[in-house]
Amino acid sequence: MAAIIKIQNLVRDFRLGEITVHVLKGISFEIERGDFVAIMGPSGSGKSTLMNILGCLDIPTSGSYTLDDISVGQLESDELAEIRSKKIGFVFQQFNLLARTSAVENVELPLLYTDVSAGERRERALKALAAVGLASREDHQPSQLSGGQQQRVAIARALVNDPGIILADEPTGALDSQMGLEIMAIFQRLNREKGITLIVVTHDAEIASYSRRTLHFKDGRLQKDERVEHPRDAAADLRALPVENAEARSSS
Repeated sequence: MAAIIKIQNLVRDFRLGEITVHVLKGISFEIERGDFVAIMGPSGSGKSTLMNILGCLDIPTSGSYTLDDISVGQLESDELAEIRSKKIGFVFQQFNLLARTSAVENVELPLLYTDVSAGERRERALKALAAVGLASREDHQPSQLSGGQQQRVAIARALVNDPGIILADEPTGALDSQMGLEIMAIFQRLNREKGITLIVVTHDAEIASYSRRTLHFKDGRLQKDERVEHPRDAAADLRALPVENAEARSSS
């Protein structure tokens, strides 16, 4: 299968006064279209910097980054913004939802600055909410939703532009273990059924075990690249729990 992401000798330095901090130190790897990859490493290993570059929120100091056959390393900010809006969905540890706005309106946000009509915006947002099991909660505000439901709204928002890639930065970090399984089950289903390329940054080896490949970083270098032969099935693990909440079962 063709690579959707190609990283070659990528370096990212930051200047702090007269000091240069070397954060990424010549890393190289490829990610195939439709893969599910976990990125792991301790604090300071370069995970967040790499995620910013993969998400076209930052550019490398040197080396190359090719996304879907587009060399993005030297693009201007408006060109990077266009790629982000068309090709990438983002999910973060903190859900970043507007507090006094309904779930469906939160999901519509990425479409507000496009030429998509209001009617189509609403239709696409409702479809995205249905894809994450929240078809009946479109009018609920974040305060009326559980943490897991809020993260599902955030995933729906990431889906609304029909991206080829979803980048998730510690997406289960603010959730308990059962809700974390709920989110991983959704990710696995989106990867399996829609072919979306999933890249998840996590410090949790258990969360990484649901991916099909794990990249281990340390001190700005790729230390280990391992294929997960038999990824765990989050939906099955969720069903095996002594579920106290029927909603957790239905989300799988």
